[in-house]
Amino acid sequence: MVDVKLMTAEQLLAMPDDGRRYELVRGELIEMSPTHESHGRREGRLLVRVGNFVYEHRLGEVYPGDAGFQLERDPDTVRAPDVAFVSRDRLRPIDEATGYFPGAPDLAVEIVSPSETAGDVLAKVADYLKAGTRLVWVYYPRTGKLSVFRPDGSLAELGSGDTLSGEDVLPGFAVTVGELFATS
Repeated sequence: MVDVKLMTAEQLLAMPDDGRRYELVRGELIEMSPTHESHGRREGRLLVRVGNFVYEHRLGEVYPGDAGFQLERDPDTVRAPDVAFVSRDRLRPIDEATGYFPGAPDLAVEIVSPSETAGDVLAKVADYLKAGTRLVWVYYPRTGKLSVFRPDGSLAELGSGDTLSGEDVLPGFAVTVGELFATS
């Protein structure tokens, strides 16, 4: 039996910047590989589209993929969704917002990388929902499909021609999946 030394969120935050991305899953440090160009383009397009809507309607803040959210304590879990949204009423003043966001985002979006397994993706979704995320979007670039996960256990599978709704998390937000993730 190997004794694994668990890390805390504070220890993760104090690590020197070595140019790599990490998440902390129940105290274990997980290295994330850098995203490839098409992933980055899709992430950027989504960040701009959701961000413009959020800021235009003064709903809260949108976070890029390198922002950490502390989902659990003892052992600690810190996840960094590709795009995240936190509603205005849950935000701390920006000068007090040090460390990782204490809790789950209202919306977490994951763009599945070729190296991720279905189990990896579903584990992230479960962590978000368990911590209080109200809506999780998972986009599968290989198939062009998007899965919408909700805390009540319901799941919607959308294709490129289907309309993605922000539901009660981003009220009024609607766009076709294909338009949102197009890279040309």
